[in-house]
Amino acid sequence: MSNIRHALNVKREDDFAQWYQEVISAADMAEESGVRGCMVIKPWGYGIWERIQRLMDDRIKAAGVQNCYFPLFIPLANFTREAEHVEGFAKEMAVVTHHRLIADGKGGLVPDPAAKLEEPLVVRPTSETIIGDAMARWVQSWRDLPLLTNQWANVVRWEMRTRMFLRTSEFLWQEGHTAHENREDALVETKRALEMYRACLEDDLAIPVIAGEKPENERFPGAVETWSVEAMMQDGKALQAGTSHYLGTNFAHAAGIQFQDREGGQQYCHTTSWGTSTRMIGGLIMTHGDDDGLRVPPRLAPQQVVILPMLRDKPEDAALIEYCEKLRKGLASQVALGEKIRVLLDKKPGKAAAKRWDWVRKGAPVIIEVGSRDMEAGNITRIRRDRLWNEDGKPNFQNRGFDECIDNMGAMLEEMQHKLFGEALERRNANIHRGVSSVAELAEFYASNGKYPGWVEVQWSKPTGEALDKVVEHLKELKLTFRNVPIDAEPADGSCIFTGQPATERILVARAY
Repeated sequence: MSNIRHALNVKREDDFAQWYQEVISAADMAEESGVRGCMVIKPWGYGIWERIQRLMDDRIKAAGVQNCYFPLFIPLANFTREAEHVEGFAKEMAVVTHHRLIADGKGGLVPDPAAKLEEPLVVRPTSETIIGDAMARWVQSWRDLPLLTNQWANVVRWEMRTRMFLRTSEFLWQEGHTAHENREDALVETKRALEMYRACLEDDLAIPVIAGEKPENERFPGAVETWSVEAMMQDGKALQAGTSHYLGTNFAHAAGIQFQDREGGQQYCHTTSWGTSTRMIGGLIMTHGDDDGLRVPPRLAPQQVVILPMLRDKPEDAALIEYCEKLRKGLASQVALGEKIRVLLDKKPGKAAAKRWDWVRKGAPVIIEVGSRDMEAGNITRIRRDRLWNEDGKPNFQNRGFDECIDNMGAMLEEMQHKLFGEALERRNANIHRGVSSVAELAEFYASNGKYPGWVEVQWSKPTGEALDKVVEHLKELKLTFRNVPIDAEPADGSCIFTGQPATERILVARAY
């Protein structure tokens, strides 16, 4: 179907990075803000984030976790208590040093030297340290545990190279922080959060992921264990889509989070943290988008069905709008994927074809066009975003009766959700390669398999310290990183491709965002 005239100017296979930027623009999701590294998230993009928030928040609260909010500004002294943690974030911290501006005598403003803060404040890059202070106040006895908290917030990490949704200086996220009596309970929570992310990404965003433990060099600063869910984008690169950390008692020691145990002694809490962010929207684009724009899985779409009356600015438009409103109410009364169907009647002026392509680029799952002839015949004309083109390379319009459209919409949306996940899963599984038995073979694989080579699963001996540093440096030369050790990987049965020693596990290697 090479004769198709797609809605975007750039194809994925030609320039994936440029295609990604064009999808964001064409789908009207976000735009540059004028502040380096920060973006304006527009209504359609923010609507998708609200859906992620809603579905994720339900999962968070179902586990007994309560939402709260902590300050945006964190005293610098909080970070100096945890050396490894501050080292991991020091280069990305934005720091507030003054609380007032004055005129500079040249028509501008400068910080007032008399308003210098006694102690600089860090703009929140993550909240372990300030939440640790609160936990130290809230936890006194084993009866106060587990303490399960979460906050939805923005954070700032001063990125050198930014890309909308994927890596921005300011981004939106949720961060869970919990405190427990012992290691076992904390690890249960760490794994629960990891499974929550897996379920949200696969069931809601229709993005297949691989859950597993990060190697030592990829751990969150100050963590004992870091676990992640990794997703494969259409260009074969990996996207870390969510992380869950077991922090041991490291942060508890730094913040003084102690409790009286069941025998009357004093113990330090075992803590966890886990988070995911608007980066998931970038993953959504790169997993499901096509050369016509975005494709939003129905469970996540702010509007699952968009109705476009073909208005002519004539008196008979009123009857057509009434017909479409009846259709909207009928569809909105139906259920799909456990919720009432979300339907928008788009009555904005403009040609129907132009409006249709706007919604195609935005990725609305189903677009319905209704003209006066449709109304007279009791029909509608619809197009599915996941089946946009027919075998002849033309838009795949389907004519359906009014009642049939209403009755079948729920099942069709559920089918689309599963279809998008199935496509992504098949593509991912086809692009994970095994059997590489040496570093030379690994280098050759990535040198000879084109722009989008995928991932490689290799066996390794889990080296630590300097031995691991050498491996990581070698991977860096190849522009590769370790992703994680899959929970469901086959047992190791060979030699480590890096050290030649007996392998202890299998780990994924990939180029990554």
